[in-house]
Amino acid sequence: ERDYQAALDEFAIAKLSLPNSPEVYMAIGAIERRQGKWKESTANLQKAASLSPKDAWVLQNLADNYYATRSFEAADKIFDRAIEAAPSSFGPRAEKAKLAIDWKGDLSVMETALTQVPTGVDPDGLVTFARVQLLLLQRKFSGALAVLQQSPQDASHFDKPRELFEGAIYTFLNDKEKAFSAFERARPIAEKALRESPDDASRHVTLGLILAGLGEKELAIAEGKRAVQLLPESQDAFDGPKMTVALAQIYAWTGESDQAIQLLDRSLSTPMGITVPFLKLDPMWEPLRNDPRFQALIDRYAAKA
Repeated sequence: ERDYQAALDEFAIAKLSLPNSPEVYMAIGAIERRQGKWKESTANLQKAASLSPKDAWVLQNLADNYYATRSFEAADKIFDRAIEAAPSSFGPRAEKAKLAIDWKGDLSVMETALTQVPTGVDPDGLVTFARVQLLLLQRKFSGALAVLQQSPQDASHFDKPRELFEGAIYTFLNDKEKAFSAFERARPIAEKALRESPDDASRHVTLGLILAGLGEKELAIAEGKRAVQLLPESQDAFDGPKMTVALAQIYAWTGESDQAIQLLDRSLSTPMGITVPFLKLDPMWEPLRNDPRFQALIDRYAAKA
């Protein structure tokens, strides 16, 4: 399923007959970054952008590479070009806003982007969940809950059901009873999704986080480990690091601080990994907040940055 070399061989043939096709260069770049060939991938995406300089999707993909490799200033400039190319699209604006948080811990770009979204526009719930995340990072937990509860009952975000977010927010509000109830409602939704697609790493992550919220420590960790087995960084350097961070989150939520900090140490120096400003803001890492090793980790990487 992930036979990258066979795909690259096919696109190499396509490039011979279509030497000026931005789609071919973009496809090659998208495959190479999953192989961890970031330099080659970025060069191909730059070529695609030079051939199609007004294509917002090509520009967004190029910006994603700079973002992933922590060339934040370069990424920011390319996101500006993507926004200029597709001014009515929320995607590039949301990515630029997310970048500002990861790069500088700056929430104002997301606030501005959300004020510019016309009423009723919410593709795939992206706007709703961007509002929820902004409020969470601002520690406005009651406000985040109110926005979430106004969303459709079956709303989800990257395979994570609404009830998982509710459980997390009630946890942040220290309402253990309501948190447990929300996680219990989330569990059968996640289990059903996993039965439908048992090899989907992100669905194992979702169930793992829910189980962690329910105090099912061993089961939660097993789901997180399964996600990393299904999508290791060695097999996918683009999405694999997200599974590493998710497993670290599960470890943090189940009291396994040593394991969580070890994985975060790796992620902070890996392309597509987590950043210091985001770690400082995100309440998901609250269980580690008073651990001196967590603070030492943040201090060490903040000094490097």
